[in-house]
Amino acid sequence: MKKIYWLLLSVLFLAGCSTASSHLKSVKSDAGDRVTVGKVQREIRIGMSSAQVIEVLGSPNIVSTDENRLEVWVYDKIATDVSYSNSEGGVWLILGAVSGNSGATSTSQRTLTIVIKFDADKKVRDFAYHSSSF
Repeated sequence: MKKIYWLLLSVLFLAGCSTASSHLKSVKSDAGDRVTVGKVQREIRIGMSSAQVIEVLGSPNIVSTDENRLEVWVYDKIATDVSYSNSEGGVWLILGAVSGNSGATSTSQRTLTIVIKFDADKKVRDFAYHSSSF
């Protein structure tokens, strides 16, 4: 009888202790193919047509003109990463239970701004990009 008591107590103790794993949720600026610095460096070239730029990067966020009335496209992307970790623990006793719950959240953001300038023939004449993470 005493062995069954200790076995039951051990099972209840182990059942009361658990730890949840970390979960990572990313809120992406694009549902499809992500726009990255690497993609800009690999695929955007001086002399590309505006149609080719759209094939690579998609539609721009902002279309305006510069001081010479030539077209300028701006891609402004923001991503937020949220990471949440949760831990639970407890000790089951014959008369009751003692348990605890704790967690931590971490948030970071990334930005990517791409500026593409076109010439009078709608060909890329210059481009620049800026990436930040905080």
